[in-house]
Parts: sequence; C-alpha cells; structure tokens
Amino acid sequence: MPLVGKPAAARRTLYWLASYPKSGNTWTRIFLANYLFDRKTPMPINQVHRIGIGDAIPKAYLPFAPGGFDPTNHEQALKIRPRMLEAMAKGDADVIFVKTHNAHTKAHGVPLIPTRLTRGAVYIMRHPLDVACSYARHYDTSPDDACEGLSRDDHIIVGGPGAVPQYLGDWSAHARSWTRQKDFPVLVLRYEDLLEDPEKGFATLLSHIGVGIDQGKLARAVRFSSFDEVKAQETREGFIEKSPTAERFFHSGGSGKWRDILSSETAERFIERHRQMMTRFGYL
Repeated sequence: MPLVGKPAAARRTLYWLASYPKSGNTWTRIFLANYLFDRKTPMPINQVHRIGIGDAIPKAYLPFAPGGFDPTNHEQALKIRPRMLEAMAKGDADVIFVKTHNAHTKAHGVPLIPTRLTRGAVYIMRHPLDVACSYARHYDTSPDDACEGLSRDDHIIVGGPGAVPQYLGDWSAHARSWTRQKDFPVLVLRYEDLLEDPEKGFATLLSHIGVGIDQGKLARAVRFSSFDEVKAQETREGFIEKSPTAERFFHSGGSGKWRDILSSETAERFIERHRQMMTRFGYL
C-alpha cells in the first residue's frame, strides 16, 4: 500500500555545546544556566544540567533499552544513540542544548552529530597543552600520557557507570571536525578570551544562539559563574561531574600552567604534531 503524504521533517532543535574535555564546557554551561534562569542568587552547580543534558549520560539511553543498558557496551550505545537524539530533538523547546565531547564524525558508521537534527553549535577551545594537564589531573594519569592521548586518532573515553563511550580522536582532528564543517553554524569560543573578557565573550555566545542581551543580567551571570563562586560551591557541596579519581573538579581555572608542568621535550613533540591547528587559533 503506498504511503499517503510525506513524513514529518526532522526538527532541527539540537544546539551542541561542544569541546574537547577540560576546555571550558562546564563554565559555559554554568554561565548559560545563570543567565537563562535569571536567578538573584547563583545557580547551584549541581543543577546546571537543567539547561540541557549531556549526550554521554546513561539515563538518556535507558528508555531505549528495555532489556537493560550497559554503558560500557560501545555497540549497544551506538545502536541506541540515533533514537535517543531523535527523541531529544522532539522536545517542546525551540533550542535544546546538548553537551558533547564527541568529535563531529562517525563511530562505526553511526553519525555522532546528526545534521538533520542540529540547529547550531558553540565549540569551546582551550590551549591544548593546558587541556592535557587538566585532563591528566581529572582522569588521574600523567601529563605525558595525556599529551599522548590527545595525539591519538583512536582516542576515546571508555564507558562506565557515569558515561557512555565518547569518541574524541586527537585534539587537532576534533577541532577540525567542528570548526571546518559547513552543515550548521558554529561559534568558536576560546577559553583564554573568556578569561580575559568574560562579558564580551559570553555576549557573543548569547547573540549567536539568538538570546537578547541584558547588560545587568549578563554582568550578574558572569559574576555568578566566576571561578571563585563555583569553587566555593564545590567545596561546600561537591560536584556531581567530578571524576572519582580527582581531588576536585575546579582546580585553578587559569591558563598557561602547562609551562610549569610539562617538560620542554613533551611540549615540543606535541606542538610539532598539532602546529597547524594551534597556529590557526592563535596558540603559536
């Protein structure tokens, strides 16, 4: 029997908050939560997920696995992912924020970032050697091993109780996958620029996602998402996104600390591999 009419077009509602891990994604989401909810007191950091869920959170996959879901099972997670994102895109909001550390690529033939559901993205970028040092602290590995991981084409974060597998690849390829694609608009935000002038940087973000800028709200949201504020909250209440192996999530919040941590040999070897992308984004 022939089909009558045409199937409904997919809703392009997903707005990706994308980054390599430890690049400023959490800070960006904390700012957005404070601005969009417009509270008179700082948004609790453990409620930041209210502006959008991460694509690695196991509970997002559970409704599509009636027989049980194993977040360490790459094949099962990838099989479920398209249906999970489709359901997410059908939400009531016109813009649905989704945190991701995945590259904009395919994993075993499955598109990780489906264009037909995507409205846009912000790509948060940080000096990759600072990323490596922060990554090492978060995942309890050595800075040298972290630099090696950031330079591997097959680099993934394996699944576990708190997250499904995440497909990163090397740092340059990850940045390239998001910043050179033409499927949807992407705003690149550098962590270092946000540190230098957070009001200017976050105002650019708000304009990109189509949110009006109120200077009073902007200043308050920047203040409520400051490093001192979020670090104090973590000290009092803990932070649900902290790795079990890390002493704390919010450690120093600065830039350029890699110079005091990495050997010159490790840094030079890393720079040689990533010179093109580091130069493109002003890190060399």
